[in-house]
Amino acid sequence: VQLVESGGGLVQPGGSLRLSCAASGFTFSSYAMGWFRRVPGKGIEWMSGILNVNTNYADSVKGRFTISRDNAKNTLYLQMNSLKSEDTAVYYCARKKPGTYSWSQSNMDYWGKGTLVTVSS
Repeated sequence: VQLVESGGGLVQPGGSLRLSCAASGFTFSSYAMGWFRRVPGKGIEWMSGILNVNTNYADSVKGRFTISRDNAKNTLYLQMNSLKSEDTAVYYCARKKPGTYSWSQSNMDYWGKGTLVTVSS
């Protein structure tokens, strides 16, 4: 199993970025996938999750971030709009263990190495 994030970078407040997560080594369409982030000096925070067409978001990003997936391309996406300085973090994609309910870290079995997003003027 391999998850590789890309698309991070430096963006001004109010700007947008789209993150991608290329998945390989498993049947991507069969798994729920999630996005997490680690803010400097803090723990990992769940951002969003998707299973088939069902999506969930943390309150902090609801209305600004959109998660999606292309099963034909084995790729997960996170469209981030109206970015704020507090969105600065390393963003990770992760695969959810089948049969688990919540989006807690302990329910994710594989993680990418992350991509850094910096929101600054």
